[in-house]
Amino acid sequence: MYLFTSEVVSPGHPDKCADIIADSIVDKLIIGDSQSRVASEVFVAGKHVVIGGEVTSNTQVSVEEYKKIAVDALKKIGYYGNESFTHEECLYPEDVEVQVLLNRQSPDINQGVDKQDGETGAGDQGIMFGYADCETNNFMPSAITYSRMLMEKVYHYALAHPHKLGVDIKTQVTMDYDVKANFENCEPQKIHTVVVSAPCVSSMSIEEVRELIMELIIDAGLPKNLFDPNDCIIHINPTGKYVSHSPLHDSGLTGRKLIVDSFGGYAPIGGGAQSSKDYTKVDRSGLYAARWIAKHIVAAGLSKKCIVQISYAIGVARPTSVAVDTSGTVIDGLDDDKLSTFVLDNFSLTPNWITKKFALDKPSEETFLYADVAARGQVGQSDYPWEKLDEMAKFEALK
Repeated sequence: MYLFTSEVVSPGHPDKCADIIADSIVDKLIIGDSQSRVASEVFVAGKHVVIGGEVTSNTQVSVEEYKKIAVDALKKIGYYGNESFTHEECLYPEDVEVQVLLNRQSPDINQGVDKQDGETGAGDQGIMFGYADCETNNFMPSAITYSRMLMEKVYHYALAHPHKLGVDIKTQVTMDYDVKANFENCEPQKIHTVVVSAPCVSSMSIEEVRELIMELIIDAGLPKNLFDPNDCIIHINPTGKYVSHSPLHDSGLTGRKLIVDSFGGYAPIGGGAQSSKDYTKVDRSGLYAARWIAKHIVAAGLSKKCIVQISYAIGVARPTSVAVDTSGTVIDGLDDDKLSTFVLDNFSLTPNWITKKFALDKPSEETFLYADVAARGQVGQSDYPWEKLDEMAKFEALK
């Protein structure tokens, strides 16, 4: 056996609650003023939500409005006052206390970001990694893809059946590649282990919960060639009955689910969070660009897997480096040096270029909302602008 595991958490997980509140603020500010600069953090603990950080925007938002954004986000997630759980078992919106500690962004940073020539410098220094492989139709690794499928199945069931399940859910999938060579060549052999943990109402027995979730697992759409429920280790609420949940029983913090948000551990991460930041912060925009490039390289058939690293210096528009690593899976006639040079020569990858390419300054209900991205994962959802394969001809010309 050669095993690899990825986990996913639902929007109801306390860390995701913090991310979603933070990005609901980003949406509010940028929709009102596309030049808004945002770097806020959210901490959720018990009945308390603390919003801190820096904001510069022409969108006027009062303290009361910030509080409403936080409470409305929690309600949309599923913490709307579900009477099937008591006030001691689950967070209720009327119990939430919100503290707002926001300051204006430093002018020393802003002078390097908004340049007189109209270019936008990187909002910070840092490194970002994008990744893609051929294990699934959307060029994402298998373990995190199937973990997401399970999470979404159980989470949407919980939203539709609040008298049975709560929304603070975690899933995990272990893939068996049989041998290391299969892992290196993106050839998973089967789903080895599934873990699902979901809160239930106190009136349900653990046997009922496990039977219900087992039905959801089987109905989640996992690929039949990889998933055999009779040949798979399945853990459902392995510690037993799980009733008390939500941020009431576990603190949440923005940026604490970076692996969940990206590639499930199949690739390095830069270390900077996406949620809570505007598009000039390359922790966000650089990840989207790197994923877009990596996805094109794999989708064009140039390699089976691809890692793209991009780095920036604060206030400087062009990246300080771009590196492509195909882990030895590149096709004959190409190599990683050529791919790296091709990317540098064909895509400027400045914050302005990335922003315009993906319309990052125009979040909306019709395109994308940052709060929705926080809930669903920063990459790997086919409807995101940075997931579109719109430059395939350029990459295929390298064959």
